[in-house]
Amino acid sequence: MENFVVSARKYRPSNFRSVVGQSHITTTLKNAIKNNHLAQAFLFCGPRGVGKTTCARILAKTINCEHLTEDFEACNQCDSCKAFNQNASFNVHELDAASNNSVDDIRNLVEQVRYAPQKGRYKVYIIDEVHMLSNQAFNAFLKTLEEPPKYAIFILATTEKHKIIPTILSRCQIFDFNRIQIGDITEHLKYISSEESITYEEEALRLIATKADGALRDALSIYDLIVTYSAGNKLTYQETIQNLHILDYDYYFKVVSSLLGESISEVLLLFDEILKKGFDGHNFIIGLCEHLRDLLVCKDPATVQLLQVSEGTRERYLEQAEQASISFLLSALSIGSQCDIQFKSSKNQRLHVELALMKMAKLPAALSMAAVAETVTKKKVTA
Repeated sequence: MENFVVSARKYRPSNFRSVVGQSHITTTLKNAIKNNHLAQAFLFCGPRGVGKTTCARILAKTINCEHLTEDFEACNQCDSCKAFNQNASFNVHELDAASNNSVDDIRNLVEQVRYAPQKGRYKVYIIDEVHMLSNQAFNAFLKTLEEPPKYAIFILATTEKHKIIPTILSRCQIFDFNRIQIGDITEHLKYISSEESITYEEEALRLIATKADGALRDALSIYDLIVTYSAGNKLTYQETIQNLHILDYDYYFKVVSSLLGESISEVLLLFDEILKKGFDGHNFIIGLCEHLRDLLVCKDPATVQLLQVSEGTRERYLEQAEQASISFLLSALSIGSQCDIQFKSSKNQRLHVELALMKMAKLPAALSMAAVAETVTKKKVTA
């Protein structure tokens, strides 16, 4: 029986071209290799799971490649690339600063830097979670980082740039990694699904990408979980929301329809049904606010692109947005936002959410009365 390999490892990018959602980083690094403008110290910073360590490893492999391709990617055929792919390269050293953060650990690293590579052009030192180094370790590292040998290149990776002392920052070329866009993660999950012969519903993949909050590694972990849960290598939207315990967006469409219809009883019954399914009232009100926000961006063709959903769901949003006025959406968002802020301090949290929903249900009537009053006032003024 063949051992299972998680998607985050199996489909880890092996060259700059396969890195997802960080084109500004990969283009800069490839140009640096092309023009021989490599800095001797890099700092890769950004949220977790966006490709910092992956890009560091790809850079280390590429600059030691003996036969670069025409677009300055590693060939994966030379001795250096083969050694790297087998984790047997003597020119690449990785240090986890989370568990090796003392002065002695840095002194050992500095001692290694003194020796030139026996084969290849560069010795590359990748220090992950560099913000975990102690101040004494940082100070021990300073001189070497400022004046390293020509063959030494340091790549530091961190999720918390603000914890790194300014004297280290000033000696590094800083690259800020972005959270990966939902669309990019979805496309990558589609590619993996096709490679693994897994049928899928696009809405399910998009939901996984949204849940990952910009971290591709998190998205791949969730994806593996859902595929394991699903029967027959088929990934469906319903199974995804059940496994992740996410409230189906159909409920939000029903709630807003009830609010527009001014039906307090209907909206209260819907909320009761949601609670009986085990969903939290706070998460519901946050989700409702997000739904109202999405309806608001659908009111203007210029902002529809901010809606990151599938085409079928987009049509539903556009249809419901036509039924709601901007005044209603803004007022409902205001009520929902206040409910969110005050939720934790409320003694009766269910009643707190129900009161917010009742206020929203009476908004159409209140806005209509306000519009009539404004019209009467204008007539008196003109008369």
